[in-house]
Amino acid sequence: MVVAGVIAGCVVLAVLAFVVPRLSRHPERGAQRSLGLGARAGGKAPGPLGRWLSKPFGKSSRAVGRSGSAGRRARGRLPF
Repeated sequence: MVVAGVIAGCVVLAVLAFVVPRLSRHPERGAQRSLGLGARAGGKAPGPLGRWLSKPFGKSSRAVGRSGSAGRRARGRLPF
């Protein structure tokens, strides 16, 4: 369920970044902030378990950033 939510968020951010690039920054930062909270909470577990629990949140945060930047980059390449 969480994976589907992250994928849906990435798709929405990519479309939003393509349509209105300047307005996509705020939702992207909000998504990254909420994923960062999960990563920090998972990282508080002791030892290797903390690294393992925080890793999916870090990867998801990176995916959200990449999808937003890809939408803005694609918009910049348009000929009009």
